[in-house]
Amino acid sequence: MRNLIIGCLYTLIAQILTFFQLQGNIKYNLYNRYPIMLLLLSIPISWLYIQSVKYFVIYFGGDVWPSRILGSIIGIIVFTLMAIIIFKEPVTLKTFICIVLSMLILAVQLLMK
Repeated sequence: MRNLIIGCLYTLIAQILTFFQLQGNIKYNLYNRYPIMLLLLSIPISWLYIQSVKYFVIYFGGDVWPSRILGSIIGIIVFTLMAIIIFKEPVTLKTFICIVLSMLILAVQLLMK
């Protein structure tokens, strides 16, 4: 369980930083203002993703698919919350259904062995 939690934390931090690196540029014009800093941010983000995969693979006994699925689902959750908070974008019915489906995928991945 410890490896799962650590993997989730690394993924969560990486997804938040990725959101600011990619979508934050739209809101704050970061690339035009700080291009080198924004590009250098890729290094720690990559390290966080690598670490998250390592811990997920350990938790799932060497399987790599769960790490990809968990990373994607955590990314969907982070993106949804950040889009609501930073961009004030409402969640449409279509988006809500997609989020619910992603939660079901997450449940299948975590509960079925």
